[in-house]
Amino acid sequence: MSLTTAEKMADFKIKQALPYNFKVAWAERMARGFYWDDRVYGKVCVSVGGLDSITLALFLENIGLNVPRVSVSQLEDKSIQQIHKQLDVIRVKPAEDNQGRRYNQIRVIQEFGFPVISKAKARKIEILQTPDSPKQTFIHAIMTGDMGEQGHYGHSDKLKLPDKWIQLFGGLYNDHRPDLCCKCAKFRVSNRCCYWLKEKPMQDWQREHGVFPYLGLMAIEGGQREQGLMKNGCNYFGKEVIRSCPFAIFSRQDLLQLALDLHAPVPEVYGQIKRKADGTLYTTKAQRTGCQLCGFGIHIEKRPHRFDRLYYANRKMWDYYMHHLVQDDQTGEWYGWGRVLDYIGIEWRHDQVEIFADWEQ
Repeated sequence: MSLTTAEKMADFKIKQALPYNFKVAWAERMARGFYWDDRVYGKVCVSVGGLDSITLALFLENIGLNVPRVSVSQLEDKSIQQIHKQLDVIRVKPAEDNQGRRYNQIRVIQEFGFPVISKAKARKIEILQTPDSPKQTFIHAIMTGDMGEQGHYGHSDKLKLPDKWIQLFGGLYNDHRPDLCCKCAKFRVSNRCCYWLKEKPMQDWQREHGVFPYLGLMAIEGGQREQGLMKNGCNYFGKEVIRSCPFAIFSRQDLLQLALDLHAPVPEVYGQIKRKADGTLYTTKAQRTGCQLCGFGIHIEKRPHRFDRLYYANRKMWDYYMHHLVQDDQTGEWYGWGRVLDYIGIEWRHDQVEIFADWEQ
């Protein structure tokens, strides 16, 4: 008898609360089960990016599974790329358009918009920034949470965009929320970066080589990722998607402890893995990494955040990213992440650089 979605999620949460040694044993069971399954046996790869998936690649090797390592490595921080070379990671290039022109981070932002806040929210904002959109029912749901006839006139706080973002980006459709004074941003927002730069090229490579991926995803990262992992479990065999996420039930502490146990090479962008007086593990620099031009989650990062780290690592590149990425269609002015961060209320200037002196050391 199969479990209901609610039962699956409850069971998943129980596993998340279990001790570290259980979770590592569970991850090994999941990884081996996927590897030896008749549907994928001999046809697997591991998608490698930052510390989480670097640790996964070494974990698979440690338990005796021979799994090719693959990445769109050029999108990662230079220190991560160096580790990829050490681990013999196969490099995949970003996707091409219909004219055979390859995408890069700058081009995606110029054509589609800035990846900011989160993938799900960026998609909703992109719709709100589309003039005369035919998706009026969906727009009303984004602005109010009211589902309309198709949603049996229910209400969804999950579908609704928080008011703070509606006020900043809902200006074209302010009539749906006359109680708010909504504005229109002088830049576009989009969630398409991940698709063109990572998802599509990796999916194309996997189809071309007939393989299915191990992914270093963990439910504690939240959002759509959390819901998908809790509903579908560590190993998923769907009609269109087959994948394994052995670390799905891990906490950040579990991941860092396993990285230490496996003597995983830690890219310089993370600093070092250290332990606080209370035993909590942490990385001394970045806690998370992604593409250098990604802004997802920037609004919940403390300083020094990812753009601060870029300031120290490469000030010429930082200046380009902050001021010269996109040309304003109306004024001809060049702008970048500086305009975006100012608009959503994120500090990024370095008038008082000394406040980061200890971090820089």
